[in-house]
Amino acid sequence: MESKYIPGSIEPKWQRYWADERVFEVEADLKRPKYYLLEMFPYPSGRCHMGHVRNYSIGDVVSRYKVMRGFNVLHPMGWDAFGLPAENAAIENRVHPNTWSRRNIEFMRGQLKRLGYSYDWRREFATCDPEYYRWEQKIFIEMFERGLVEKQKAWVNWCDKCNTVLANEQVEDGFCWRHGDTRVRQKQLSQWFFKITKYAEELLEFMEKLPGWPEKVLTMQKNWIGKSVGAMIHFKLERPYPDPETGGTIDRIVVYTTRPDTLFGATFMSLAAEHYLCEVLSRGTEQEAAVREFCERVRSEDKIKRSAEDYVKEGVFTGAYCLNPVTGRRMPIYVANFVLMDYGTGAVMAVPAHDQRDFEFAKKYQLTIIPVVQPADEAALDAATMTEAYEGPGTMINSDEYGGMGNEEFKKAIAARLEKEMMGGATVNYRIRDWLISRQRYWGAPIPIVYCEKCGTVPVRVTDLPVALPAEVEFDVTGGSPLPKLDWWMNTSCPQCGGPARREPDTMDTFVESSWYYERYASPHCDTAPFEQDEVEYWLPVDQYIGGIEHAVLHLLYSRFYTKVLRDLGYVKFDEPFTRLLTQGMVLKESYKCAEHGYLFPSEVKDLKCPSCGKAVEVGRKEKMSKSKRNTVDPEEMVNKYGADTMRLYLLFEAPPDKEIDWSEERIQGMHRFLSRAWSFAARQIEGMKESRWDDRVGADFMNGPADEKALYQKTHQAIKDVTDRIERWMFNTAIASLMELFNAMVSFEPGEGGGRERRRGLLRWSFERFLTMLNPFCPHFAEELWGELGYPASTFKLPWPDFDPAALKQEIFELVLQVNGKLRAKVEAPVDAGEDELKRIALGHERIQALLDGKKPRKVVAVVNKLVNVVI
Repeated sequence: MESKYIPGSIEPKWQRYWADERVFEVEADLKRPKYYLLEMFPYPSGRCHMGHVRNYSIGDVVSRYKVMRGFNVLHPMGWDAFGLPAENAAIENRVHPNTWSRRNIEFMRGQLKRLGYSYDWRREFATCDPEYYRWEQKIFIEMFERGLVEKQKAWVNWCDKCNTVLANEQVEDGFCWRHGDTRVRQKQLSQWFFKITKYAEELLEFMEKLPGWPEKVLTMQKNWIGKSVGAMIHFKLERPYPDPETGGTIDRIVVYTTRPDTLFGATFMSLAAEHYLCEVLSRGTEQEAAVREFCERVRSEDKIKRSAEDYVKEGVFTGAYCLNPVTGRRMPIYVANFVLMDYGTGAVMAVPAHDQRDFEFAKKYQLTIIPVVQPADEAALDAATMTEAYEGPGTMINSDEYGGMGNEEFKKAIAARLEKEMMGGATVNYRIRDWLISRQRYWGAPIPIVYCEKCGTVPVRVTDLPVALPAEVEFDVTGGSPLPKLDWWMNTSCPQCGGPARREPDTMDTFVESSWYYERYASPHCDTAPFEQDEVEYWLPVDQYIGGIEHAVLHLLYSRFYTKVLRDLGYVKFDEPFTRLLTQGMVLKESYKCAEHGYLFPSEVKDLKCPSCGKAVEVGRKEKMSKSKRNTVDPEEMVNKYGADTMRLYLLFEAPPDKEIDWSEERIQGMHRFLSRAWSFAARQIEGMKESRWDDRVGADFMNGPADEKALYQKTHQAIKDVTDRIERWMFNTAIASLMELFNAMVSFEPGEGGGRERRRGLLRWSFERFLTMLNPFCPHFAEELWGELGYPASTFKLPWPDFDPAALKQEIFELVLQVNGKLRAKVEAPVDAGEDELKRIALGHERIQALLDGKKPRKVVAVVNKLVNVVI
């Protein structure tokens, strides 16, 4: 074999072998336990980044390990190919989104294969394939028929840069999730929504059945769903108003509150600027212009900012009044900038004595304040002297016959009264809103709906699916979808009456595609249904899912909802898509910025100087790698330089999978040196090991042989135990550390010459084989090559995982650490079965400890069995 480790020559060789021999292909097998391992599939942006490499390396270790443990492992890969970036690329580069996406897929597929991942590539698909989204359209139609999809006019989040709407989950601190520099504004449109709210309670309940999920993710989803218990309360308007939506009349405002106990203190009403009643109530009054101007201004402001405690409270009177249902008080109705449509009904009963925002608003506009909940053991609340709202519990005051009742008890009493009087009642509310799926862009799955003047809104016939995206389109550089301009595509016939109709020009949110792709992997070529029932029943749910924490709400919550919908439609029999979830840590790196030339790539910076002007660059803090800050490292460059196995080993060794990694090329060089040492060791010893085969049946002899033989034998069994345990617990970094310790033990062992050489070489070979077998999930090319050098024709991929002998782990003696006042003073051998008293006797009898005691009695002696004794002087 070659004396030097050259990954560039061995890695492509084994990648070809795996492909030619179809090593990673798998089929359902009811006789074997299944294991579905899945990493979140990538968007084909053009190049894999370090986040991809870390994610997929973690998954590949588990996949390969589970195969060696006897599992039938499904490990697929595909492409989340629809989306705005491809459309923007089409506009910028004058290339069709499909062409751009397919080119990127081809390149990234090559990158993934170059990293040696064990994917069954037969199952590959892209979500932009009509064969895929055809079934998504069918499911849409079935949801429509079940009342789980509806079109409604609503205020939506609009990104002027994307030229489309965003779901609430896609707005981050008031900015577009794709463009951190583009503020989102409110716009009223008719949009399609999935009724995720119908599953809010079940989504919450089933979190208790997801013990394999990180608590952080579950908490984020619970907060997003935002369940609260309160009451709905009806406030009659002083007079009825015409309803522009239905043609009828509006005679009341309905609010949701978690504090129905404060109803007697409600003195005015606040509406969100997006509420349709703002226009209705002010129309024709002297307040109409002021209300319109105020609403337009507030709608353009950041919703996060509007809900902040320190936000300056402002409002405008609508000119209308409503009546408090228990006091009859005439309450002015205001539009308030701190009220949001995302919570409750978008209307809030204002109780300034017991809500700080209402208190500040009331003080500013000189509105009535009436305290109704008196805190215990404090002076009676007086509106004239209050400096802030009291928001805690207490006893009811100023509440008619309920005075003196505890506020919690009163909540139940007032809810019952409201229900009896048909003015509301107790209810449960959720913060979550229905999933907005309409996108005013081209590159997405068309919504299978047509509009007929005679029949109204009609779904496309299932037999006419897919509604395919037209290929011949022209893109406007200002953005926006070209679909509404294609009369030949937009004009169609009604599926019900056959008359003229127009297609829905919107496409679906790309998160719809990623909400069920994992089910399609079970039978990706099925052409009669979204997937084959028996295949899904065998493989699903996913046993282990791996992806970033940034998808905690967007993708993961939507996938859970979509799975429950598929269950209710009869497609699947399980309730949750992912049994276990790992959210891997990010790869961090410092950035380099020149005051004149901006951010620079690390490869451009030499001696911390800008290559263009020679001035010193500013070194930023370590943060997530991003194209905008150019603090990225090209995985392909690292693979070409150090090899795929080195790259994988570095990303797995640097930190536990769920922790962040600070990128360091020095550390990756360290991993390369380790593999080079292991290769050189094999090159030196391979001929001797090949000459000797050791029979496992005589293994017990090594427990009674020379000390160094016993030590290597025991170290190997200990390594098997440790590596197995640590992989099972996803502690890959310490598993690799155990392999390094075993390697050091092998290097220290000399096979020798003369008598016993055959035996000793056999022991070394036995130990080295187990080292390679356990290294295989981490560095598969390296393990394959050296396994072949040992003379084995078969691949390591399906080698059985080694077992350890518990008897070999029993030690008769161990190294006892002796401390004085917590500082190491000596080490001595002690029996492994020694108890605390025996260990104390050994410690106090040691000459070094006696010298430090100098005839005095110790204050305390603490013994830790099988570890240490600490003598306190």
